[in-house]
This record gives sequence, structure tokens and C-alpha cells, in this order.
Amino acid sequence: MDEKNEDKNFRVTNNNAIDMHVGKRVRLRRTLLGLSQEQLAVSLNLTFQQVQKYERGANRISASRLWDISQILDVSIGYFFDDMSSQTKLASPRKIGKDAHLLSEEDFGKDPMARRETLELVRTYYSITQPIVRKRVSEMIKSVAGMINGEYD
Repeated sequence: MDEKNEDKNFRVTNNNAIDMHVGKRVRLRRTLLGLSQEQLAVSLNLTFQQVQKYERGANRISASRLWDISQILDVSIGYFFDDMSSQTKLASPRKIGKDAHLLSEEDFGKDPMARRETLELVRTYYSITQPIVRKRVSEMIKSVAGMINGEYD
């Protein structure tokens, strides 16, 4: 194996799975509220690049900053830790051994809940003000997905 291939396979990262999870939850809530990174950044007196780093998990969010974000996004602090997988919980800095590997940015991008398409779909869905119409749209999507996936052959 040559040096170039070794460099590609060995990647040191400071991204901790928990920081990445919290960042994904910030992005999810911000997007569901229809806020841009820049709008959140202005509210926090930061640059939008700093918000990007928070959302990717590249920079850890301090407790006081997380409190501010929770107030702006109108959620409790616990919201940012909801839906955390057991694998992510095991990535706590106090539990990580020398040989444990962290989730890469590629893994972060594979999560369907982190995709812009998913977030826009959810935000659009909830913009339908009539509950019965929302329910019928949901049923229609389930039906189409079932037909495409061969459940109704």
C-alpha cells in the first residue's frame, strides 16, 4: 500500500458522535422553523460559518451557547439529546477507548433525517393547516411508497 492510500484510510477527526448528534438536532429544528444558518447566527451574534461548524459537529457547543440556541429555537435542552442511538451514547468522551473510531462526516450525511430534502418535506407537510388534509397526504404517500416497494402486488 502506498503512502497516498494510507492517508485516505487513516483520518483523524475531532468530531465526536454526540457533538454531531447535537448539531444534527440544531439543524433539524432550525430548518423546521424555516430559519437560515445566517438568521440563527445573527441571533447568536456569530458568523454563519460558526453555525455550520456546530451543525456538522466540527465545533462543540458550550452549555451556555446551547441554552441560547434552545431559547431561539423554542425547545428544551433535552431536545438536542433526543433520539440518540446507543452507538452514539457509547461515543461519550468518557467511554471512548484508544481504538474506538468516531462517526465520519460521510456517516453524518447518510442519515435521512439530516437531508435537506427530508427537512423541507416535513416543513411543507406541517404547513398544511387542515389536519384532515395532512392525514390524507400522509396516507397517499404511504400508499405510493407501498406500491413502489411491491407491498401491494
